[in-house]
This record gives sequence, C-alpha cells and structure tokens, in this order.
Amino acid sequence: MTLAASSAGVFLAGWIVIRVRRWRRKSPEEIERLRRLDVNRRGRIVAGQILDLSEPEPGKPGPRLLLYKYDATGVTYEAAQDICALPAIVQLARRRIGSIVSVKYNPRVPTNSIVACEEWSGLPSAESNSKPEPQRIPSPAEVPEET
Repeated sequence: MTLAASSAGVFLAGWIVIRVRRWRRKSPEEIERLRRLDVNRRGRIVAGQILDLSEPEPGKPGPRLLLYKYDATGVTYEAAQDICALPAIVQLARRRIGSIVSVKYNPRVPTNSIVACEEWSGLPSAESNSKPEPQRIPSPAEVPEET
C-alpha cells in the first residue's frame, strides 16, 4: 500500500510541476515585448530608413510589419518589426514611409533591432503635419573615404 501511495504522490508532484511550468510560460506577445525592452535598454542608436509598412487587409487579423534598414558596424541590415502592440507607432509609420528614423540595435547581435517600443520611439514626432521628402541613406560604397 505504501508503494501505491508513494507512486501516486510522485505522479501528483510531477503533474503539479508541469502545470506550474505551463502557467508560467510566456506568450509570444510577452516574449516580443521583453525583447523590445531589452534592445531599448542595451541598444545603440543609428540612423535608419523606413522602407514600407505591411498591413493586413481591413477587418482581418495579422501583423503590421514596419520594414526598415540601417547600417551598423559597416553592414547594411534590412529588418521588420511587428508594431501591432504599439498603435500610436502604426499611425506615425503610415505617414513616415521613406523617412529617416532612429533605430536601436543590440551591439552584440546587430540583427536584433527596433524602431520603437513601449518606452522609446525613433520615429519623428507627429507634430510635423507635412510629409517630409523621402531621404536616402547612402550605401558604404557611395561614402567618400577620409584621407
């Protein structure tokens, strides 16, 4: 009888551990929010350019991807950030396609970058009512070497 009771106790303890781990598991949205905040905290700021905003068809769910490029450590990166969780940024991004923005990237992993998060935004403020002329970031080959 004690063997059955101890087996049941071990089973119950294992079941509780599994349930607690599942309960503590973070959602993909929470993982992305924590990534954005980490890049904001550790990141370096460089100039970038908004290339496009990809949105789902009206009334359909889906990500709102802000496509942008930036140069870090002599390499040009193109990246996308889902900005669904940042509705104010979605509105700004629609008016800023082609604009120069600030991008934060993780210096240890330069491909890990953001244009905005809950605590910071690299987009120009909404106070400017006129759409700025699109500006182009020169490629490293176009930049004259210093002598």
